[in-house]
Amino acid sequence: MARFDNKTALVTGGGSGIGAAIARELAAEGASVVVTDINLEAATAVVEQITSAGGTAAPFAQNTAKWEDSEAAVRFAQEMYGALHLAVNNAGIGAAPQNIGDYDIAAWDRVRSVDLDGVFYGLRFQLPAIVEAGGGAVVNMASVLGSVGIAQNAAYVASKHALVGLTKVAALEYTAKGVRTNAVGPGFIDTPLVRSSLSPEALTHLENEHAAGRLGTDAEVAALTLFLLSDAASFISGSYHLVDGGYSAH
Repeated sequence: MARFDNKTALVTGGGSGIGAAIARELAAEGASVVVTDINLEAATAVVEQITSAGGTAAPFAQNTAKWEDSEAAVRFAQEMYGALHLAVNNAGIGAAPQNIGDYDIAAWDRVRSVDLDGVFYGLRFQLPAIVEAGGGAVVNMASVLGSVGIAQNAAYVASKHALVGLTKVAALEYTAKGVRTNAVGPGFIDTPLVRSSLSPEALTHLENEHAAGRLGTDAEVAALTLFLLSDAASFISGSYHLVDGGYSAH
């Protein structure tokens, strides 16, 4: 049997990048996957990749900053596949670099609404549904910036630190009920967006900030995430796992 046969998973922000990689790998290992994204076309494209490879998946439009969308996404998973067993709260955004004294208030609110509030909204409806299904696991996508700081990114850093704390509270409340909750903290991941937004010199500097001498890949984050969702991680709950190539070891 594959690791996730007869399991239903929900992945937010699954239309691209890390979320898409996780959704594809979950489906490849037997899960029925609800791929949510604020961009329904992007989620649908990932679903088409999954189904063309023989997997089972369905797209769903979700703005994680709206609690109603989180409730609806869980209900959709239950109606489509009968239950919800696994969830990955991956959706996140950043903002333009700004010092705290100049920080745009609307930008602060926008980042927090997705990167922290959106995960709380997800957990609010996912955790009871997973208990109802007989147990399972949740992974919250934090960041290496949930353990260290970086200048001019106050909203993102603060939200990711808070997300680590929220993960611990969820574990304390729900592990005994059969739901393990953990956080994953990726370092800087090699994506077209990262490469297009940096000069060659800045990219080289960023790569050298990682002890591995390179950026990470979506597949490397997905591998850790799937392990934490699997039964092999049965005694792991409430913890925060970096996949950062040694970035935080400085």
